[in-house]
Amino acid sequence: MTPLLEKAFAKAAALPDSIQDQLAEQLGEDISGESAWEQTLADSQEFLEGLAAKARDAHQQGKTIKKGFDEL
Repeated sequence: MTPLLEKAFAKAAALPDSIQDQLAEQLGEDISGESAWEQTLADSQEFLEGLAAKARDAHQQGKTIKKGFDEL
């Protein structure tokens, strides 16, 4: 455990049990969400590489138009 996380847990330990439970629930949800996001990115890497290749091919074939964000 990092020193920063240890410090946060020490502060949390001084809080009432109900607030500690709320923090623990939120932390668990955050960890689950982060793990799910990392898995989603890992699973989509091949798909994203395919999209990038198609975009490069379209650009090389002159099928793209350069626009700014305000023009999309």
